[in-house]
Amino acid sequence: MDITEVPVSRDSAGKSKKNKKQKKKKSAEGAVEGKETEEKKTEKKMEKMEASFPPTFSVSEIKNKQRRHLMFMKLKQEKRKQKMQLKKKKKKEREALGDKAPPKKVPKTIENQRVYDETTVDPEDEEVAFDEGTDEFSAYFNGLTNPKVLITTSDRPRGRTMRFCEQLATVIPNSHVYYRRGLPLKRIIPQCVSRNFTYLMVINEDRQTPNGLVLCHLPDGPTAHFKVSSVRLRKEMKRRGKDPTEHSPEVILNNFSTRLGHTIGRLFAALFPQDPQFVGRQVATFHNQRDFIFFRFHRYIFKNEKRVGIQELGPRFTLKLRSLQKGTFDSKFGEYEWVLKRHEMDACRRKFQL
Repeated sequence: MDITEVPVSRDSAGKSKKNKKQKKKKSAEGAVEGKETEEKKTEKKMEKMEASFPPTFSVSEIKNKQRRHLMFMKLKQEKRKQKMQLKKKKKKEREALGDKAPPKKVPKTIENQRVYDETTVDPEDEEVAFDEGTDEFSAYFNGLTNPKVLITTSDRPRGRTMRFCEQLATVIPNSHVYYRRGLPLKRIIPQCVSRNFTYLMVINEDRQTPNGLVLCHLPDGPTAHFKVSSVRLRKEMKRRGKDPTEHSPEVILNNFSTRLGHTIGRLFAALFPQDPQFVGRQVATFHNQRDFIFFRFHRYIFKNEKRVGIQELGPRFTLKLRSLQKGTFDSKFGEYEWVLKRHEMDACRRKFQL
């Protein structure tokens, strides 16, 4: 057989190349269209799923942990944006109204919704003034005695409790720390009275952490028992200042409004000398809030006429009153003025004892 060669023109070769390119473009466009259609299908499915959710749907019903977390963060951001928009809108309205703007609403809290107590103290009342002149602390407030405090612990204290006692001794002037050595409190109290101590402070511990405080005013009482919590020593505090100096600090007592709270406030006030040394610029604060007494120790400095700098020195802790006993410590035959009964007294959250 004879083989004849068929000549191929340049036009036909170019057309074949063009056809291949067009096919490739069409296949790519088809793939893109396929992806778009798949995305549209998934969006439609999601819309159907969202439409199928009941009106009471919550994020907690999502079983996937990561998706649940993302949905929760999105909802949180949306709520924050709506809140900020409302805040800006109200601010613009108040600026537009000027003096005619309505007064700002005061948010309801447990403190400002407090149930009135019949034992609330009026400082100008004659009965209160008479009681203050004849109670166990009258000798201190009349300047007849100076505070002298003995700080001790329970038997076999651990290092953290001893460090807490040593730091308390730097806060309270004229205070002395003694190791207990297994002596009962009934034997310690007469020794303290014979050595002219005005206070006996006992720090109890549990699991190597301080959890209780017995504060006994000498020689005639009263004796208060507190639960101690949230103890933080100086090394455990961030941005704390230098160690306190030996100057007598100022004392601030906040929100001790009832008759019981007034007694507890005078009990704390008698721990410190009445003549604070303002050169040291140190302040000991007992702040009562919802029957929890927060203790803080600060140093302040006046930067100018309007600004004041505050630096916490430590330690810090929180007290909760458990009982108040007449006279000195007596666990068996002592007469109690007040005892915390949780199920009776804590039934109403808006009623406080101090």
